[in-house]
Amino acid sequence: MKRWIKWMTGAAFVLGMGVAGAAEVLLGAGDVVKLSVYGSPDLSIETRVSESGHITFPLLGQVEVGGLSVAAAEKKIAGQLEKGGYIKRAQVNMLVTTLASQQVSVLGQVNRPGRYPVEGRRKVLDMLALAGGIHGDGGDMISLVRTRDGETTRETIDVVDMVRKGELDRDYEVAGGDIIFVERAPRAYVTGEVSRPGPFRLERGMTVQQAISAGGGLSPRGSDNGIKVTRRDPSGKPVTLDAQAGDAVQVDDVIVVRESWF
Repeated sequence: MKRWIKWMTGAAFVLGMGVAGAAEVLLGAGDVVKLSVYGSPDLSIETRVSESGHITFPLLGQVEVGGLSVAAAEKKIAGQLEKGGYIKRAQVNMLVTTLASQQVSVLGQVNRPGRYPVEGRRKVLDMLALAGGIHGDGGDMISLVRTRDGETTRETIDVVDMVRKGELDRDYEVAGGDIIFVERAPRAYVTGEVSRPGPFRLERGMTVQQAISAGGGLSPRGSDNGIKVTRRDPSGKPVTLDAQAGDAVQVDDVIVVRESWF
């Protein structure tokens, strides 16, 4: 599983390199920009886009730039300078120094959790690569929380299944403000006469025999007869069942290996 996660991270990085810069960045609240006007050094400023999407510019006062590309914002400011009679054929240059609005939070079981900029078109796999990939304790299931048109939704993505099948069209494009959360891998427990009793990572389709192997195998006194598993029924009540080596293990199962009588 760990080798697979490393491969998936590398694949995501390569894919991300291919799409970066494919779309224009739109200005938003918190972005910091430097502005200059050719031939008018007194109009050079550095300012932050307000929560309402405005900047304060000399001579013009409040100018709404939220949701505009850099080129569109330059054109708008130049047009207002010309319309106001301040400058003829104004040439405005804007440089984004901090892209705070276009960031995605990557949290949970990743190697470098934090906020990462969305540069061009990015998808979930791209952002996971930026965050250093999925941690060894990370699971296959990832949650994507995003707000579009005022509505917040949560998508669940099985990234390992998606990459294994080569169905990358199932990946989601992200935007500023989105949250990616990598869940912890499901666990079960093995106790009794095994070499390493305790919790273990529950892999897909894992059997009781494989769970015992994850616990280091039988101890010198352990027996593969009379194995029990305790799990919760649909009502949440714990029940103890006889288990065979080939039985499937479920999340939070407790497998008990008994001592051999011989």
